[in-house]
Amino acid sequence: MRLLSRSAHPVLVRAARGLVRLRWLARGKYMRAAAAALLMLLALTALRTYEPRIVTETKERAFDAYQRLQPRQPAPDLPVRIVDIDETSLAAFGQWPWPRTRLAALTKRLGELGAGVIAYDIIFSEPDRTTPERLIADLAASDLPDRDRAVALLKSLPDHDASFAEAMQRTGAVLGFAATRRPNDTRPSVKTGLAFVGITPTTVLPPFRGAVANLPMLDEAASGIGAINLSARDRSGVVRRLPMLMSDGARVYPSLAVEALRVAQGQKGVIVRGTGASGDDDTGHAALVDMRVGQFKLPLTDDGEVWLYYTRDDPERYVSAKDVLDPAQTERMRDRLEGTIVLVGTTASGLVDARATAIGQVMPGVAIQAQMIEQIVSQEFLERPDWARGFEIVMTLLLGSLVAALVLLAGARFSLVACGLVFVGAIGGSWIAFSQFRLLIDPVYPSLATLLTYIAVERVLHTASDREKKFVRQAFGQYLAPDLLAQLERAPDGLRLGGEQRELSVMFMDVRGFTPISETLSATELVDFINTLLSPLSDAIQDELGTIDKYIGDSIMAFWNAPVDVPDHAARACRAALKMRTVVDQLNDADAFGFAARGLADPVVRIGVGLNTGVACVGNMGSEKRFNYSAMGDVVNVAARIESASKEFGTDLLVSEEVARAAPGLALLEAGEIMLKGKSRPTRLYALAGDESYAASDVFAELQRLHRGLLDALAAHDATRAHTTLEACRAAAPPALAGLFDHLARRVAMLAATPHPVLNRADG
Repeated sequence: MRLLSRSAHPVLVRAARGLVRLRWLARGKYMRAAAAALLMLLALTALRTYEPRIVTETKERAFDAYQRLQPRQPAPDLPVRIVDIDETSLAAFGQWPWPRTRLAALTKRLGELGAGVIAYDIIFSEPDRTTPERLIADLAASDLPDRDRAVALLKSLPDHDASFAEAMQRTGAVLGFAATRRPNDTRPSVKTGLAFVGITPTTVLPPFRGAVANLPMLDEAASGIGAINLSARDRSGVVRRLPMLMSDGARVYPSLAVEALRVAQGQKGVIVRGTGASGDDDTGHAALVDMRVGQFKLPLTDDGEVWLYYTRDDPERYVSAKDVLDPAQTERMRDRLEGTIVLVGTTASGLVDARATAIGQVMPGVAIQAQMIEQIVSQEFLERPDWARGFEIVMTLLLGSLVAALVLLAGARFSLVACGLVFVGAIGGSWIAFSQFRLLIDPVYPSLATLLTYIAVERVLHTASDREKKFVRQAFGQYLAPDLLAQLERAPDGLRLGGEQRELSVMFMDVRGFTPISETLSATELVDFINTLLSPLSDAIQDELGTIDKYIGDSIMAFWNAPVDVPDHAARACRAALKMRTVVDQLNDADAFGFAARGLADPVVRIGVGLNTGVACVGNMGSEKRFNYSAMGDVVNVAARIESASKEFGTDLLVSEEVARAAPGLALLEAGEIMLKGKSRPTRLYALAGDESYAASDVFAELQRLHRGLLDALAAHDATRAHTTLEACRAAAPPALAGLFDHLARRVAMLAATPHPVLNRADG
């Protein structure tokens, strides 16, 4: 039979071949997405390990934000004050620099007021320009009339730098110096004894090559010398750290804050602990751990710095130098300064060393030194633990892998929510570490890495999905309904390749009397006829979500419920058959084939459709080089035989009993039974009379009643009642069922010709 030929339409062959490619696309996209996630995580991990400036800056800006949200709370009893050479002081005593005699007076005055230690955040690297020695040299070159008398008078005056040195020696003052990268031979005195355990500090501290130091006289007189340098790591202009120790490669110098604390406590030295100390594991990475200054212990970074934990700049921290030197302010100044660590610096315009801070305020350098001393005294530190970097790298890998897995397993939308939760969780965890434990754990990089991993995986999947959709549309668009195409595009993995058992509704359609038609047409006209007929019939099938298996000459094989699920597939197959009947009627009415115009004896085109429902094997059929996506099984063979049997039963739409059970809402009339090859019992068939609306009408109910009566009469061999009921059925039936009742009329005629013997005896 022509309908059972396995030759397929070239479009279907190409599409079927494409199914294998679609499988690899579906599998390959997840492999590519996983590879993208892996590459992204490796790249981000390498970037985090290398830690370029942009990564460091992003991390530190997050720490700055934490400080703005929760700055260190000021404690009013902290013994740290700033004697400020402010605008008022300059107005009272003249512009800067002041004579060293005034600084000597300021130093003595602070000592008298009970200051515990006086630390100058100022470097006195040049001699006082107003000292008598320099004035004598200037007078010696002049022709003033009283020159000799003036020179003699100046020689009787003390040297200003010596006066300042004497005042510092009496009060135990501390001076600052600045380490520089420019090489020179200047080095300050080392006033602090250094004890260390573990790694030697000079092997860790970056060496400076030069220094800006105080005059040797002042250097010698000072009780402590400390560095006032800011961290070389703070390259963005924001001061976040202060070095506590500095080295020229041979000697170690403390910072001004450390020296002020040491002298205030009367200590001779400090203790520095590094890796390899007793009780500590030597990780192989040389680093400093902490240091002790008298009773105060402070944590250090690897290279000897301390993170600044700022308070808001408090005016109560400042005391004007004018008020300190004012005898009328003695009692008030004593209350403010007695027993405190006094830092002398300036905030006057043109003199102030203004610095941006992590808290968002601009502060003078002396205030930053004061804040460092305060946090050491209050023992409130921000710490960046040595495990933080490794922890952040691990979290980057874990969170990125988690989100990538979620995208692959749960889809982009759910994973985007999960990514957002991860982002919030990372920031929340980092904030808790800061607010509760004062630990600096970077929330930004793991969060951004997670987001970038999500984007990388999602983009790969999105691109692959677009490619799949394009391929599905190209491969299946010619024989799948648009709704099915949309389902395949949304979930191409639902298209399972290879053989699988599915319940299908199978249709075979054939043109009645095709051979006589083809004999009257040329090859070109025949092709036009086939295209004119099969195109709208194919649309009718696809409108009801059917899959066109193949075109076989003038025939179509189609099935429902594969490659994607169609729950009401039997009813849809029936509705498609009814639409096909309507299409053929419309084409005939319009003489779309031109047969009436040609004057053919029978210009009407007729079709026959057979439908069956059952389990079939559907998938790729054929060889590796040539294959077709098709259905095989007994249900397919029976559908083909039902279509052939429709000629015998005189109806264009004939369905099996299985279809009738699966689509009970349609208008079906029993046509009779037929013995099919290979079957042990007859197969009951039904004529498809109409859709659900016709099945629910009173007209069909009456026809159904009369038809049932006709079948009962035939079963009872009551020829008279059968004939009467047949005529009633003809009157009630639509034209499409005329052939069916012609078939039943032949049965009635045969019954009348051979009366039932039992009935004849009863009549006698």
